[in-house]
Amino acid sequence: MKPEHQPVDAPIPQALSKRAARRLIQRAFVLTGRDKHLRQHLREAHLTTLWVVEDWDLTWTVILGRGGIEFERRPAKKPDVVLTWPTAEKFFQEVEYDSLLTGAHQFDGKQELRRFSEPLLKGFFKSLCHVLRYPVGDTGESLL
Repeated sequence: MKPEHQPVDAPIPQALSKRAARRLIQRAFVLTGRDKHLRQHLREAHLTTLWVVEDWDLTWTVILGRGGIEFERRPAKKPDVVLTWPTAEKFFQEVEYDSLLTGAHQFDGKQELRRFSEPLLKGFFKSLCHVLRYPVGDTGESLL
């Protein structure tokens, strides 16, 4: 890890269950989809991404279309991009350091699609850090 990357001020739960992680991730995508700046940047994107955390066997699909971000729990059959983290620890470490430079994930897809996937990842990391700090839904219910 490079010294200029400092962890964000978000406690990353060490004993987070897979079920709780899935709820937090889904909530983070809801918040990411509300980011007007990110939606403006992604308005030309039309792609399906598959996200995989291998050791927890977590997969989800994120579909970008006309500035909208759609989250699905089931894996896409023919994704344009696959983002893979070997462990949940590496996934949360990348989120914690809010950095794509840690090398924690693997990108599989056409290189030109990085111009959409990288801003999406950065926006998602920001949202997930917020959700980890404040794990409540819109109704004030705890997500943990």
